[in-house]
Amino acid sequence: MRRTSITRLGAGCVLPLALAACAATAQTTAPGRPPVLPPDGRPIARAERVTVVPDRVQQGGLVVGRAPADARVEYDGRQLHVTPYGTFVFGVGRDATGPLAVSITHPDGRRLNYQVTVDPRDWPVERVNGVPPRTVDPPPAIAERIRREQAEVTAARTRYDARTGFAQAFQWPVEGRISGRFGNQRVYNGSPGSAHSGMDIAVGSGTPVKAPAGGVVTFASPDLYLTGGTVLLDHGHGVSSNFLHLSRLDVEVGDTVEQGQVIGAVGATGRATGPHLHWGMNWLDVRIDPLLMLERAGAQ
Repeated sequence: MRRTSITRLGAGCVLPLALAACAATAQTTAPGRPPVLPPDGRPIARAERVTVVPDRVQQGGLVVGRAPADARVEYDGRQLHVTPYGTFVFGVGRDATGPLAVSITHPDGRRLNYQVTVDPRDWPVERVNGVPPRTVDPPPAIAERIRREQAEVTAARTRYDARTGFAQAFQWPVEGRISGRFGNQRVYNGSPGSAHSGMDIAVGSGTPVKAPAGGVVTFASPDLYLTGGTVLLDHGHGVSSNFLHLSRLDVEVGDTVEQGQVIGAVGATGRATGPHLHWGMNWLDVRIDPLLMLERAGAQ
């Protein structure tokens, strides 16, 4: 029987990148320093029978771990997919408190239990004025349209396949000023709304929007009531991006998109006070912070 190494990492392996070799390098990486990883999630050697679970994660982050490809990994009542090279992921919501329980059962029946600490974040209030009143307090017919459209978007986020675009170093879809941050409490025209579900980037109308990582288009519509031109891009293992308020869509459902490919153009459609890109991310129904993805990529 092959010996199994059990290793725990600190914050260096909490947010995603190409973590194919995370566990294999964990024992030789300096404390607190992210391991050097291949750029696209490919295995750099044979799959090691190693288990890696991060010690902690921020609210709105994505936990990335490592386990033997034939192990059973469970979190929050769900069995997680494990890539052929041993990577698994799950998202942590804005209001998660923890500790989060992860169990890994090896093929020989040994069950290893881990706890992940959730680091809280501050969530300031953002006041957004000048929004069309009908988008803040819509009449019944419009409210029903919004409900129907959002149900379609939610259904598109249930895809959970083996695609590994999530393991790439995420790139900015557009370059500009961050005008709205994930998780902040929104107040529209003085009326409290829900927490902001993504990151707003202020940039001129018509600016090309590029895929931050590879994936497949699971939803595309030019005219949703609240979000206007909307595209959902699935990166695999439940991780997806959504791009809202687009003035133009250059892709359609079923298209496979490479990292850096143009998928549309910035606009001010839907509930928007000016041209900007809203970039949101999810792990299935859990909203996560795109900025954390970029910060992790920039640390490499």
